[in-house]
Amino acid sequence: MITWDGRKIAYFTDDQDDHIYNALVTAIVEHQLLPGSKLPEVALADVFGISRTGIRSVLQRLAAEQLVTLMPKRGAQVTTPGIDEARDVFNTRRMLECANLPAVVAHCQPLHITALEQILSDEQQAHQDYQGAAAIRLSALFHLQLQAIAGNGVLTEMVSQLTLRSSLVIAAYGAPWQQGCRCHDHHDLVALLKQGDAASLSTRMAQHFDEIVASLNFIERDSHTPDFGRIFSHINVANISADQSAQE
Repeated sequence: MITWDGRKIAYFTDDQDDHIYNALVTAIVEHQLLPGSKLPEVALADVFGISRTGIRSVLQRLAAEQLVTLMPKRGAQVTTPGIDEARDVFNTRRMLECANLPAVVAHCQPLHITALEQILSDEQQAHQDYQGAAAIRLSALFHLQLQAIAGNGVLTEMVSQLTLRSSLVIAAYGAPWQQGCRCHDHHDLVALLKQGDAASLSTRMAQHFDEIVASLNFIERDSHTPDFGRIFSHINVANISADQSAQE
């Protein structure tokens, strides 16, 4: 199964839980489900055409990854990172991604540059077309593809999880118009990668993360219940329901 960031993960299958999990993760990453959004089991079960038990299983999985917060007798909601946690997420990404860049430079091939430049082109187009969800997803994908060049699968998976949490931070504390990273920052990073200048690339990446944190406005926002019918209107409920019936 293809995940939210375009990777094919072996432990992801085509069963209903993985489809719903991926749909919810995508909605969180793309800021359709904002931090603090309430996630009622009944409403989600109705949208996806499955039982509350099935939805509860997915929510518990998301809670284990700190994307959802489960509150006794109050239900679930999209996690709102605390201020210290928000800073820690980006500081951790800064340390991991910068430390990995010498290996990225050492393993980089022309095909990698081509793939990154395609992402940049798509990201720029998404911004121009005011496609906020696509711009956010492509911004995250750029960082994942860049780090994956080094061939360290464990680190890439860690960056993937941190990218999810980064999206929550930006959704919680970023400006309303903030849609992922700034495109020209990514262009700068690719230019330095082409030059094979690992030291300058690491310095620019660190600056990139520092600028993101500096742009955040640490003010809490009110929670709300989203329009799940609109957000998940593209999901084929019939297929999910059929999968559930086949498993019972």
